Amino acid sequence: MNEKAASGQVKVAVVIPKYGLVGGAEGYAAELTEQMAKNPRYAMHVFANRWQKESDKIQFHKVPILSFPKFLTTPSFAWLAGKRIKDGGFDLIHSHERIFHADLATLHSVPHRFWVRQIRNKRPNFYDVATIQVEKIMMADPRCHWYLPVSELAKTIHLQEYPLDPTRVCVIHPGVHIEPFASPNGVESRHETRRLLSIGKEDLVMLFVSMNFELKGLDDLLEGMAALHAQGAGKTWSLLVVGKGNKAKYRALARKIGLENKIFFAGVVPKQQLVSMYLASDAFAMLSRFDTFGMAALEAMATGIPVMVSANVGAKDIVRTGENGFVIEHTSDRNAVADCLVKLLDPALRSVMRQAALETARNNSWEAAAAKMETLYEEVLRSKSGSA
Repeated sequence: MNEKAASGQVKVAVVIPKYGLVGGAEGYAAELTEQMAKNPRYAMHVFANRWQKESDKIQFHKVPILSFPKFLTTPSFAWLAGKRIKDGGFDLIHSHERIFHADLATLHSVPHRFWVRQIRNKRPNFYDVATIQVEKIMMADPRCHWYLPVSELAKTIHLQEYPLDPTRVCVIHPGVHIEPFASPNGVESRHETRRLLSIGKEDLVMLFVSMNFELKGLDDLLEGMAALHAQGAGKTWSLLVVGKGNKAKYRALARKIGLENKIFFAGVVPKQQLVSMYLASDAFAMLSRFDTFGMAALEAMATGIPVMVSANVGAKDIVRTGENGFVIEHTSDRNAVADCLVKLLDPALRSVMRQAALETARNNSWEAAAAKMETLYEEVLRSKSGSA
């Protein structure tokens, strides 16, 4: 008798190489799986090569990866994960990675061949070719009931790259936990963080968070602030940069455009300290060249601050221009960026946008994401039962 028959639960295999480690897909898979595990109907099993911590509600299964030569990385994980899952009596297979078969496949990135060709702009190497082949198998699998991109942007590109049935494609955004960002000592934290960074109490602070300053559009943001400064309207704005990048390059750029005293680098900070950075800020910018979603934008909203994102950021799905933030079509247009900054100078508008941003975050909780996923799980179970 298998575990399902003994317990009455639905056995779910969740597949992700690095569960709960640094990265958008890794965090998404962990948050959603742990939320799903709260429902006693589901027995959640994670098949991963590495994971951050154990859970008494989730059973973990080690999947080896052959990483040498490198091109074996994706196909080896896909094959070995499938082999480990095969005889486990699982009712559902939910993958967050390219594997050979899944009932539901969450698509955290764009198709790999699109990434190589359009984003990385390089010739594919052996690793790329192997990864693309595994992806092609998964995307052509007639047994996969649902493909689940994390944004409309990712959905559009997948439908362009693969002949998928659009009725089998459903966007499920990442979620956010509101509680960590709702500090009861928010005002005190705001003042203390600004004091430590030598930012004036009355300054308006634009927050930028990234581990890749260039990719996330720090150049365009500085140029927009320079345009605002040239108009004489930007003297109250300061820029707080959190993360890792070429600080020397951007200090030089800030000096060149007359904003050397307006930019503050906080470096890489732990999660709790990052919350303090959100609380110390008045707006958030992510003018990325490309980002499948952009979790930091949703975290900023959870703190109640409006966001500015580029049209190449998947989080634009939840941004309503003029209500909870701004979507900028062409971030290289410094005047377009400056125009948004001018609007944010209005304290009345900022106050209304803060409330709208917070409401958006509340509507995009991990609980809400799990509820959507449960609906799809049950639909797949009914479909499989009817075809048995």
